[in-house]
Amino acid sequence: MKISWRTIVLWTIPALVIGFFLWQGTFAQTQMNMGSNTASTRMSYGRFLDYLKTDRVTSVDLYDNGRTAIVEAVDPELNNRVQRLRVDLPVNSPYLISRLREANINFDSHPPRNEGAVWGLLGNLIFPILLIVGLFFLFRRSSNVPGGPGQAMNFGKSKARFSMEAKTGVLFDDVAGVDEAKEELQEVVTFLKKPERFTAIGARIPKGVLLVGPPGTGKTLLAKAIAGEAGVPFFSISGSEFVEMFVGVGASRVRDLFKKAKENAPCIIFIDEIDAVGRQRGAGIGGGNDEREQTLNQLLTEMDGFEGNSGIIIIAATNRPDVLDSALLRPGRFDRQVTVDAPDIKGRLSILNVHARNKKLSNEISLEAISRRTPGFTGADLANLLNEAAILTARRRKEAITMLEINDAVDRVVAGMEGTPLMDGKSKRLIAYHEVGHAIVGTLLKEHDSVQKVTLVPRGQARGLTWFMPSEEQGLISRSQILARITGALGGRAAEKVIFGDSEVTTGASNDLQQVTGMARQMVTRYGMSDLGPMSLETQQSEVFLGRDLMTRSEYSDEIASRIDAQVRTIVEHCYEDACHMMRDHRVVIDRLVDLLIEKETIDGDEFRQIVAEYTNVPEKESYVPVL
Repeated sequence: MKISWRTIVLWTIPALVIGFFLWQGTFAQTQMNMGSNTASTRMSYGRFLDYLKTDRVTSVDLYDNGRTAIVEAVDPELNNRVQRLRVDLPVNSPYLISRLREANINFDSHPPRNEGAVWGLLGNLIFPILLIVGLFFLFRRSSNVPGGPGQAMNFGKSKARFSMEAKTGVLFDDVAGVDEAKEELQEVVTFLKKPERFTAIGARIPKGVLLVGPPGTGKTLLAKAIAGEAGVPFFSISGSEFVEMFVGVGASRVRDLFKKAKENAPCIIFIDEIDAVGRQRGAGIGGGNDEREQTLNQLLTEMDGFEGNSGIIIIAATNRPDVLDSALLRPGRFDRQVTVDAPDIKGRLSILNVHARNKKLSNEISLEAISRRTPGFTGADLANLLNEAAILTARRRKEAITMLEINDAVDRVVAGMEGTPLMDGKSKRLIAYHEVGHAIVGTLLKEHDSVQKVTLVPRGQARGLTWFMPSEEQGLISRSQILARITGALGGRAAEKVIFGDSEVTTGASNDLQQVTGMARQMVTRYGMSDLGPMSLETQQSEVFLGRDLMTRSEYSDEIASRIDAQVRTIVEHCYEDACHMMRDHRVVIDRLVDLLIEKETIDGDEFRQIVAEYTNVPEKESYVPVL
């Protein structure tokens, strides 16, 4: 095992301190008990004088400058045997020497040893010197460690990673699915490489570009691509690295960062998660965070203040643009706001082509089919999907990824890990009716998304699942589509009620009811799709700033609130009744589908629609593309 010098020093310093104090105590004890001729039996000074008078003392040795005496005396109680006794003499005893001479007693005086002074000097000098040297060595070794004790005076220095030519290994060709954002950022790279093309006609280089989008859409990947393409000095830092517990440290780091950037201009500064430092000022009860606000003020000044910057482009990324301070978003600071949104079907296909380069795919796999099945997936989700499929392929000891692994990976990413299937019984049959209830409504309603598959295999917290696939990219949703989704979500509860009765209704529809209530309330309060008229009664503010919006009054009266509740109830009850009617009218096909589902545990969408078509007319759904 390799032990670092820092570890050795950390253990040596406490050992030196403890050893020093132990040595001092041992040395002091030795000084008190010095000499091998120290007697263990004591005698009082008065008894010693009595022995002198009776001529029992034969010799006396004086120690400690006359404060201690070792006396040899004859004890008649022990058959006149000679004993060595220790006597503590008083400080002032001037007549003791004369009395010893008068009695012709042999005495000698032993001066104190000089070894104690030498060892005391060594102990008081060597150990502190070793301690100081050890501490100096420790601080010197830790000066290269970020945040170590050797950097106590470097709190105000910027922690940005600097690369003269950032070799990130990522270029614009490696980024797919965000063509509009790439075009905007390629222009920024051209500004840095060939500024004369723009300055010749009076255009100025933008000072800042803000990348906005949900997590996983590729904002940081785009920043890496800019660094790899630009070929100019690149500074990268996270917004949280500016903020410390000491007020003023973050502002000092901002100044230091821009000072270094000016020395290396033209250059790029990338600030990831800028919302950590750029939140709106004065948005808390009793004032905001002084350290964060001072850091933000310094950042605003450096971006577009009295001095100004030339040749420095700031690129920032965030998924919370709604919390950023308005002064940070104005032109002159962040001139461009580039939206990096979730990719459409064409973008997902491009992303899959990029991530499939190093994957072994079988010939049966269609990336276009995968892209159609994954609406709403971001670039990170698609990369994770193919990685999960590769892991499943290796676990099953296959040589190439097949469509089975892709389907299992999609299920795992969306719904969670596969559980143990239920044994045949009442619970399994009830879950089968619940899932078939969802699927039959989705199949019979033209406005509903198509059924992809119905399964009784548990995943995550769900004991069974019904998968729907939208027929096309839906940027806008009609009122009929929302009502169809509400009816489809209530299909499971309706099946339980119609088949088993009110007393056997289970808690399996709890999540469905939450979704239904949310959709119905949004129809009334946000989309104006109710008898209340085309009014938006709620804002889309998703997060309350404590102290700014906490005490604001409601946006509508109590009477309107009651009418909203009544409209939501009316919508849900109407859709629920429609779902119950479908269950009663198609009981025969539902029973057949449940028996088949219990037997096979999974029914794909094509087979499901084929069986339903034997008993009723299945409406044709526009732009439907089956999953391969």
